[in-house]
Amino acid sequence: MFGNRFKDINLKGDLFGGVTTAIISLPLALAFGVASGAGAEAGLWGAIMVGFFAALFGGSSSLISEPTGPMTVIMTAVLTTMMAKYPETGMAISFTIVMMAGAFQVLLGTLKLGKYITLMPYSVISGFMSGIGVILIILQISPMLGHASPTGGVTGTLSALPNMLANIKFSELFLALLTLGILFYLPAKYRKYVPAQLVALVAVTLISMLLFSSDDIRRIGEIPAGLPSLVIPQFNAEVFITMVVNALVLGTLGCIDTLLTAVIGDSLTRKEHNPDKELRGQGIANMMSGLFGALPGAGATMGTVTNIQVGASSPISGIIRALVLALVVLVAGGLTEPIPMAVLAGIAVYVGFNILDWSFIQRAHKVSMQGMVIMYGVMLLTVFVDLMVAVGLGVFISNIIVIERLSREQARQVKAISDTDGDDIPLTNREQRLLEKAHGRVLFFYLSGPMIFSVSKAISRQHTKVANYDVMILDLTDVPMIDSTVGLALENAVKDALDAQCKVLLLCPNTQTYKQLQKCDVLTLVSDENIYSCRYKALQAALKYVESSEQSADNNNEAVNEKTTEQSDIEITNKI
Repeated sequence: MFGNRFKDINLKGDLFGGVTTAIISLPLALAFGVASGAGAEAGLWGAIMVGFFAALFGGSSSLISEPTGPMTVIMTAVLTTMMAKYPETGMAISFTIVMMAGAFQVLLGTLKLGKYITLMPYSVISGFMSGIGVILIILQISPMLGHASPTGGVTGTLSALPNMLANIKFSELFLALLTLGILFYLPAKYRKYVPAQLVALVAVTLISMLLFSSDDIRRIGEIPAGLPSLVIPQFNAEVFITMVVNALVLGTLGCIDTLLTAVIGDSLTRKEHNPDKELRGQGIANMMSGLFGALPGAGATMGTVTNIQVGASSPISGIIRALVLALVVLVAGGLTEPIPMAVLAGIAVYVGFNILDWSFIQRAHKVSMQGMVIMYGVMLLTVFVDLMVAVGLGVFISNIIVIERLSREQARQVKAISDTDGDDIPLTNREQRLLEKAHGRVLFFYLSGPMIFSVSKAISRQHTKVANYDVMILDLTDVPMIDSTVGLALENAVKDALDAQCKVLLLCPNTQTYKQLQKCDVLTLVSDENIYSCRYKALQAALKYVESSEQSADNNNEAVNEKTTEQSDIEITNKI
């Protein structure tokens, strides 16, 4: 069940990796829990549940899984929507959606679709990840200014911004800005030994306790000790479709986030993860997290990279990390009570800032103008419309652009050759001499490379003058695959040639292409004796047919001339 992931156990490295990543996860889990609206305990238990079960059942040896910025953004929207509609059961419905998302991930892994999840253009990935970063930053404006988060998500926050600015609580803004200052400007030499998030959390909390009373600023409060209560799944017929859609969004985002992080981990460890098993493990982890009322999660880049750098080499580190966090919650939960909400808001803003794809944003206009437009379009749609709409439109437009470029390139690989005067003739010298002997009576119709539907028009354009030839050789020697649209286009080309009394010879040694032609009527139209595996033999047969046609034509001309002469002699005799 666990495969070979546990064979490379390095107890010292795994122990150090587990403790180190637990320290990194603690402030992030608290921040994400508060930011989501489910509470700090939901963030902590999400880090524990997702981290433990993903490490136990996943397909990567060093991946650290926990609540992440992108998953928190979606979960925040789900909680806000469901709690607004159903104050009593909204929380249970929200965590039911988490369980459904986990089940969806398990299904994807079981169907072995893991390798297809990340097959989307980078401009789209960059756009929606940056959009999620922007959302996370905007949602933290309220707690940074000392106010509770308004309803309505991004638009609600922006609408309430004038009122919040008019009633700023400067004590909380000061703490949030101090937190950001530490996170951005803590010297690199200190970051090697202690995470900046933990430094900011502890230092600013101590400062807040010295400068402000509990009545001046909002604090987390004590996290309940003990295991979390089970959430009984709640389904509501009125919003069932919405629940399914949200589960698909949450599950898909978790898959993308996890597999991209796993690829980064592979590049550092020189190992290869099992994407399908990883999706099943993440699905199980999210189902368990939802069952205990905790935040969903995915592979976390920062935790994974740190885990590998400190020497962890097996999933034991992820399990140790979860146990350390559980110990903190069960034994030392009271230590979180004085942490200011503004500090967690500052940490969340820092995470959102890092989610933004600054590398691509800075050079997108140099790399590709089309890619830049897609990236910014997806980002704006993610922020102001919907993640699924953003990704769907982004992938669709990107694919249309790619198909258009590909069709131009493929069109160049469709050649109708009747003489050897041009350049780039795909024939050997011996084959060219045979074609020359045909004196322009043979049309060599050559295709190369994979042929998809976008090239069908190029095929139609090239064979329009087939009526001017005696023989058409359809050469598919260098075509590894065709789709049904191209197959039908070739069928029409063969039909047009036969209707014009032009003999058709076929070259198709590739098995996959041959099978596709069988599904069309091409092989029915072209008899077996006119199908060749060798180009030279096909050219020989074409030349022989041309010569025999010319000989027949000459004989017919002689017969016509003799008949004409004979008729003339008869007419002259009759006149005499």
